[in-house]
Amino acid sequence: MWPLTVPPPPPPPLPLPLLLLLCSGLAGQTLFQSPEEGWQLYTSAQAPDGKCICTAVIPAQSTCSRDGRSRELRQMMEKVQNVSQSMEVLELRTYRDLQYVRSMETLMRSLDARLRAADGSLSAKSFQEMKDRMTELLPLSSVLEQYKADMRTIVRLREEVRNLSGSLAAIQEEMGAYGYGDLQQRVMALEARLHACAQKLGCGKLTGVSNPITIRAMGSRFGSWMTDTMAPSADSRVWYMDGYYKGRRVLEFRTLGDFIKGQNFIQHLLPQPWAGTGHVVYNGSLFYNKYQSNVVVKYHFRSRSVLVQRSLPGAGYNNTFPYSWGGFSDMDFMVDESGLWAVYTTNQNAGNIVVSRLDPHTLEVVRSWDTGYPKRSAGEAFMICGVLYVTNSHLAGAKVYFAYFTNTSSYEYTDVPFHNQYSHISMLDYNPRERALYTWNNGHQVLYNVTLFHVISTAGGP
Repeated sequence: MWPLTVPPPPPPPLPLPLLLLLCSGLAGQTLFQSPEEGWQLYTSAQAPDGKCICTAVIPAQSTCSRDGRSRELRQMMEKVQNVSQSMEVLELRTYRDLQYVRSMETLMRSLDARLRAADGSLSAKSFQEMKDRMTELLPLSSVLEQYKADMRTIVRLREEVRNLSGSLAAIQEEMGAYGYGDLQQRVMALEARLHACAQKLGCGKLTGVSNPITIRAMGSRFGSWMTDTMAPSADSRVWYMDGYYKGRRVLEFRTLGDFIKGQNFIQHLLPQPWAGTGHVVYNGSLFYNKYQSNVVVKYHFRSRSVLVQRSLPGAGYNNTFPYSWGGFSDMDFMVDESGLWAVYTTNQNAGNIVVSRLDPHTLEVVRSWDTGYPKRSAGEAFMICGVLYVTNSHLAGAKVYFAYFTNTSSYEYTDVPFHNQYSHISMLDYNPRERALYTWNNGHQVLYNVTLFHVISTAGGP
């Protein structure tokens, strides 16, 4: 950037009110600035003949023309980058599933060999047990072949993302006459294919929760901890927020290992305090409930600034409709395979849980569902594949008791055991990147793996 002295009259694009200010002799003041395009206009001095002199600070690449295509191109590049990150997460998860299915195939072959070699030496009971086990495992053969085909699809999608990224970068350098509409359609098509692929490979019905894995014991009885659900696999940062109200300090640890050891962290001081423990980190930003309000705040870690904040219409706050444990847990934010969600309650819904899909950029409500389940009777809740799962208690003996399916607007009661090792859960959230539940249990940071049951079509359809 460089200073440029410009005698009036100013360029035609400047509006009339600005021309009048330039001639008023308000030296040293900023008259106009465009943060998006990177240029500013200042008053500077007045010449002896009475003419005004202003100073314009202009970026090295001339974007003063406010070419809308530049902004569109930048937005498309951001979308492609997000698609690329999602592809990496999806590929990692699919590879893990493929390894699991392969191990089951090995077990199936072993059982088949034992059955063939038994030759009457097995008891009738043992033979029947092995036969039943084989029956359970037989469908995995077609599933394995489908997983192999889906992995090839992911590789092709990743190559398309790489090619499109290169095209966008080249266009950004030259800014010639290119087909922006065509590029935008390609980006939208990639996003749609990625979403369909994620739904096909990653989603299913919750059938099991593993035994707890205690990561660390740190902080007070209540709090939250999390990783970024949209970060690439190389990014293993951990965020830690102790307490459930009026807190502003967020610790960012470089890796999970650093979190366990309590080393290599930086501190973020939020401009506005939080309420509850239902925070979530999504694509580099923290989403949380502003204390004593129904305002959702999106705080960006890299710029250390609030990007947007918005009231959630009608949402209760300040312990009006919390979970059974209280703790200002009126509003709970979640991320699953399909995006950002808010779980809360309104007076109009008579205290029943409301699930809303949020636009992560504007925080506007995209769509809402009334689940019919009373929030004060829920211990905690989490989203997996567009399904809200609710526990019946935050204390010992809790289980996943209720499931609400947003795709069909229907519900069912479930009975999935959930081992509450430290007897008081104040935060429970699903991370789709790792397919794990993060919990804060009586001052302990704990992980659970989950088992999802999903049927994969062997015909190759979505």
